[in-house]
Amino acid sequence: MSQKSPESGRSESESGRSESESGRSESESGQPGRTTDPAHTTSAARFAAFASSRGRYYAVFLAVFCAVLIISNISATKVIGFGPVVTDGGAFLFPIAYILGDVISEVYGFKAARKAVITGFGLQILATFVFWLVLISPPGPGYENQDAFAAVLGFYPRIVAASLVGYFVGQLLNSWVLVAVKKRMGESKLWVRLLTSTGVGEFVDTLLFCIIAFAGVIPGLDFLNYIVVGFVYKVAVEVIFLPVTYRVIKLVKRHEPSYELDAAEA
Repeated sequence: MSQKSPESGRSESESGRSESESGRSESESGQPGRTTDPAHTTSAARFAAFASSRGRYYAVFLAVFCAVLIISNISATKVIGFGPVVTDGGAFLFPIAYILGDVISEVYGFKAARKAVITGFGLQILATFVFWLVLISPPGPGYENQDAFAAVLGFYPRIVAASLVGYFVGQLLNSWVLVAVKKRMGESKLWVRLLTSTGVGEFVDTLLFCIIAFAGVIPGLDFLNYIVVGFVYKVAVEVIFLPVTYRVIKLVKRHEPSYELDAAEA
């Protein structure tokens, strides 16, 4: 009979200890295959999970997101002023669109966010087309509010173009930045990606909208005021609602069965 060398015996003993340690690691973590290896720990810390856009709550967020966009753009046809502060009616609700965009991007990933942005873009075009059709249709007997209807929902090419361009570019940037930061940093420091993405998206959105819609219409320093106030206000709303955004994202992640799919599958 052949005999095992001392080295072989030590190798088997060390192997047994290794397997035992691996088993303890599995038991302690509660998840198979996860060890305390530093490289693995670093990788796990940076793991970015996403849910499927076919998940339980995505359709709800998509519907609310699109409704907020359409209502905001109708409201934006009126310029309002509170003393030296000049803004438009969309300021009351439009920042919520970026908060919803953050929730969708954080939970469902960039592909799902892009789908929401494109859907909202299409619905805004549809709403504009319907308003235009109604506007050019002859008023019926007894209807005396044609001028008022035109003043609120009239087809203003500059406003429509500004709204569509600003929204489309700003929202896509917002989602792209948030997901890019999440993939780099993992699940930690949610506030960093929320504020970073909103700052980039809102700045580009506000700048494009103001320039396309009101350059040459709102004079001089009032125009600069309009841009600065619009941007600062929208970011301030994001900061104020940050605790609410945190709670919503946490709840959706907890109750969305498909969460933890890879971003490529979201």
